[in-house]
Amino acid sequence: MKVLFHSRANNPLFFLYLSCFSFIFKPGMPSKPESILKDLEGNKFAPIYFLQGEEPYFIDKITGFIENNALAPQDRSFNQTIMYGKDATMASILTNAKRFPMMADRQVVIVKEAQNVFELGKELGDQQLIAYIKNPLPSTILVFAYKYKVLDGRKALAKELDKKAILVKSDKVPEYKLAPYIEQYVKLKGHTIETKACQILAESIGNNMEVLTNEIDKMIINFNEPEQINSGHIQQYIGISKDFNNFELNKALSYKDVLKANTIINYFGQNSKAHPVIPILALLFIHFSRLLLVKANKSLGERELASVIKVNPYFVKEYTIAAKNYSLGKIIDVIGYLREADLRSKGVTATNSVEDSQILKELIFKILH
Repeated sequence: MKVLFHSRANNPLFFLYLSCFSFIFKPGMPSKPESILKDLEGNKFAPIYFLQGEEPYFIDKITGFIENNALAPQDRSFNQTIMYGKDATMASILTNAKRFPMMADRQVVIVKEAQNVFELGKELGDQQLIAYIKNPLPSTILVFAYKYKVLDGRKALAKELDKKAILVKSDKVPEYKLAPYIEQYVKLKGHTIETKACQILAESIGNNMEVLTNEIDKMIINFNEPEQINSGHIQQYIGISKDFNNFELNKALSYKDVLKANTIINYFGQNSKAHPVIPILALLFIHFSRLLLVKANKSLGERELASVIKVNPYFVKEYTIAAKNYSLGKIIDVIGYLREADLRSKGVTATNSVEDSQILKELIFKILH
């Protein structure tokens, strides 16, 4: 089956959305996002899309794109059907898919929250869908938005989708890929962003993609001309301090800057809702885990080391200095302190209630002394 896509809006951001997916095609099908976007701009669609995976943001983007672009606005009332998994049966989905469009070239059937379709994953429901996949109605675009899980690839349904439909796996963007993602997202919006500013956003917001992109969009809407975004812009428009943030905390610990580290922790303590302890602990764990890798790969050059610890080469110097400032034994101790702080923050080991700010203060003291 030839892969067919369409985009009525000339939207370069689709390159970025597609680059975050794992597209599964049979041999000979185009697998590069650029090729797919070219077909989308040619007013072409595939009959069946099955969008699955842990990251709902990208599933929503693909679904929303089809919902908003596959049909002209005047055709949607009769030819676009939105269903929800908990209320839909496989029979009702396929009945809608088999209808012919009314006074239009195509119709769209979208099943949102498709992971809640009761029959999916059960033999009867799977066989019904497989029968349709083998002989889909060419004038229907059928979309399953199957969030937070994936089909069992060993079963017949997944194999048939792999052969005859567009099967998409949307994975969470790991923390070490967030900065490159942000840089590319900003670039496709017509702007550039400094490396430090990228890292501040990545470490302060994390990989909640909806929140992350919304915050970037909220900032960019203030620019009338192409802008190079810096930490000052982030502070002005998003509210993340350019001096007191997770990125600067890691840096202060790397250089054993006791005054700065404690100043940042005190700042966090004054607004604990904006600086929850668990994400901070997670970032500190990643930071000191990287130091273990630096210790184990002393002979590598900067670029090779950047690849191993999964950071921009720009930041390798900081990690090599930090690795000199902390002995191997101390790094192992720090990871133990982080585990203890994590348990205390969740109320597992604390005998008395302890504020998160106090847990962080004690942790930073242990790390630096």
